[in-house]
Amino acid sequence: MKKTYKLEELDCANCAAKMERKVKKLKGVDNVEISFMAQKMTIEAADDIFDDVVAEAAKLISKVEPDCKVILK
Repeated sequence: MKKTYKLEELDCANCAAKMERKVKKLKGVDNVEISFMAQKMTIEAADDIFDDVVAEAAKLISKVEPDCKVILK
């Protein structure tokens, strides 16, 4: 499964790159792209664990930049 989520309060391209590197290391993530310019994250993972992977990715993102929120709609 592949989905795109909006990111709020993503303040710098360096943070986006750091988030992308960390999320790529999560178990179950096939691919991820975090765009500072678009303020979006596109993540790809297996269907059966997709929601868990996205939840873990959101936690990692908030650790890198506490003000940044993943809009899970």
